[in-house]
Amino acid sequence: MTYLVVNGGKKLHGEIMNQPAKNSAVSILCASIMIPGKTILSDVPQIEEVNRILELLTSLGVKVEKLGPGKLSLESGKNLNLGNIDKHASEVTRSSLLLLGALSSRPVSYKIYKSGGCRLGERTVRPHLYALQSFGVSVISKQKFYEVKNSPLRAAQIVMYESGDTPTENAIMAAVLAPGKSIIRMASANYMVQDLCYFLRQAGAKIEGIGTTTLTIEGVKELKTSVSYSIMPDPIAAMTFLSAAIVTGSHLTIKNCPMDFLDLELCKLEKMGQKLQVKNERDGKFRMADIEVWPSALKALPDKIYGRPFPGLNIDNLPLFIPVLAKAKGRTLVHDWAYENRSVYSMELQKLGAKINLLDLHRAWVEGPTQFKANEVVCPPALRPAVNVLICMLAAKGKSILRNTYVIDRGYENLYDILNSAGADIKIVKE
Repeated sequence: MTYLVVNGGKKLHGEIMNQPAKNSAVSILCASIMIPGKTILSDVPQIEEVNRILELLTSLGVKVEKLGPGKLSLESGKNLNLGNIDKHASEVTRSSLLLLGALSSRPVSYKIYKSGGCRLGERTVRPHLYALQSFGVSVISKQKFYEVKNSPLRAAQIVMYESGDTPTENAIMAAVLAPGKSIIRMASANYMVQDLCYFLRQAGAKIEGIGTTTLTIEGVKELKTSVSYSIMPDPIAAMTFLSAAIVTGSHLTIKNCPMDFLDLELCKLEKMGQKLQVKNERDGKFRMADIEVWPSALKALPDKIYGRPFPGLNIDNLPLFIPVLAKAKGRTLVHDWAYENRSVYSMELQKLGAKINLLDLHRAWVEGPTQFKANEVVCPPALRPAVNVLICMLAAKGKSILRNTYVIDRGYENLYDILNSAGADIKIVKE
């Protein structure tokens, strides 16, 4: 076991390069088993969540080769060993559900163990099951696993029961190899869904409507025998670095940010009085830019802040506003409607001096300005609330201790060294 010693109260400076997108990587890694030959992926984040997915794929018989930092070769044969699925890796990451769509074209029966990941309250799997059943996939929920039976895929016109990211990705993977024309309405258009669509299109899939809530997919008999693709940069990691810079009152530039998924976040920050500049904009598959921020006097947002499906403020970026709001003068209501537990975890920041009043499982008042204080805290069992604790520790003068940091390592690559290179003082201590 390891823990962090954070000597806080230090300014960050210079530049931080944004990281590859965790949620894009896990879906595209799972989708690689749809490729009948070899997949070469670049800009793969070297994080624990990816490691668990690679353990899953390897247990199925996928040949995984590391070609360099962040570069992988994956090759899956026609006969995967579905009875050998890694139970532990399946149980600790909810992303294992993406195998349902990735394996949907194989006429097999198998079981997949029920998964964990962040403990965010009730997270229904029904959107996955309703969507996949329309394409010919039967999933029966048992006590500890799902019993899956794949029938020959058929095209379908469906409305997503919930516009979730992973349910939409599962539906897309099924539709890509289903003969005929499928239409997916009320689809998520979030960044990882778009990235998966671009990957599959690179592999020969026929997908129209990328970036909208209606996808039209003409099924193909088979995808290309080889494909190369680079994972997009992560808007949530970019917001994490922005939050850390703002809360520590730092002058910092975050490079390589996907702006389509950060525009509203920057608008909210500017309305709070945050000084920032978007620089070096460039077009491509995604609109990219660098974001520079300066120390600023912040005021509370006059209206409540909440997340929603794209193109709204990203649901995973919403909690990263809480440390920022704690530094702002005034009071703001944060409405985290998507998850029952995430607002509850924000109460951990009280141990560092934050003034947070929990109204119910989904709503909290955040009041500032806060002078954060050092303390010893155990990470809450959810990624963004856990990294929030670290951000507030960076701003708190004195020595803080942060324990059970695996939940942070699931989603961020080399985070502590990156922050240290920008002026933080974080030490990893082995017990």
